[in-house]
Amino acid sequence: MKSIRLRTAKTITCFDFMEIFPTEEASIKYLEDKLWVEGRKCPQCDQVNNSTPCKSKKGFYQCKNCRKEFSVKIGTIFESSRVPLKKWFYSIYLLQTSRKGISSMQLSKEIGVTQKTAWFMLQRLREACGALDQKMYGVIEIDETYIGGKERNRNESKKKQEGRGPSGKTPVIGMRERNGRIKGVSVQNTTKEVVHGLINNSIEKQSIIYTDEHRSYLGLKNYKHDFVNHSVKKYVKNQAHTNGIESVWAVFKRGYNGIYHHWSKKHMQKYINEFMLRFNDGNCSNDTIDTIDSLLKLSKGKRLTYKGLIYG
Repeated sequence: MKSIRLRTAKTITCFDFMEIFPTEEASIKYLEDKLWVEGRKCPQCDQVNNSTPCKSKKGFYQCKNCRKEFSVKIGTIFESSRVPLKKWFYSIYLLQTSRKGISSMQLSKEIGVTQKTAWFMLQRLREACGALDQKMYGVIEIDETYIGGKERNRNESKKKQEGRGPSGKTPVIGMRERNGRIKGVSVQNTTKEVVHGLINNSIEKQSIIYTDEHRSYLGLKNYKHDFVNHSVKKYVKNQAHTNGIESVWAVFKRGYNGIYHHWSKKHMQKYINEFMLRFNDGNCSNDTIDTIDSLLKLSKGKRLTYKGLIYG
């Protein structure tokens, strides 16, 4: 693999990316280095470094112990995909560097596959993104938003007849550490029971929490809680404000309205995870490809079939 110096670059360009992964063989070797840290491991019998390369299949090996053939893609989001790994890597790059996301139609044009294949690839990548599983700590901003079409744009048979606002939309709770990590969760409703349960499971005790005046945030125990009253146009009170998490929603909604236009409630959390990973891991900056590496490592154990995606 050709080594290239990226010290002076703020963000990896497409040209830099192509030099890092010039061939399919280089892409396979890169993935093997990231996932097989302890050596080439057979997924059937867990034997390490006890296999030989298959002459007829590039990237495949035959285990000397169980005689099964395997590759580094087994058990990952890349398993059984006919799309070259090089195109998968470039799709990851585009997904990470596109601030508001990339549509399946646009991706299909970029890498030369059908729109259906591109959509399935993106869903598999979102499956790998996952949600932030570590508890947050420190100063946390929390805010809720609602995702979905406007009531006036719906067909008459689908209108909820519940007035304006969040009618028919899906609520999403967002949490952001000041200058830190971000987490978003799709919820059924924003009742006090749901909101308090999510906060207790996501944030360490004794943290400082800042919210708006929504009644579901009131009565939090084991936390230092303060809020700003947006209804009277008060947006900052000393250190209390939710400007950070609201800036996340600004980008999130621009992605929904301008790039994706619509996604179903079933896949809502996958799209949220995509945006959260992009916020948390950056966009291939800091002169490294750590953001790509993190998603490659997350891809392990995230096998997703088309049947499982549609009917699961």
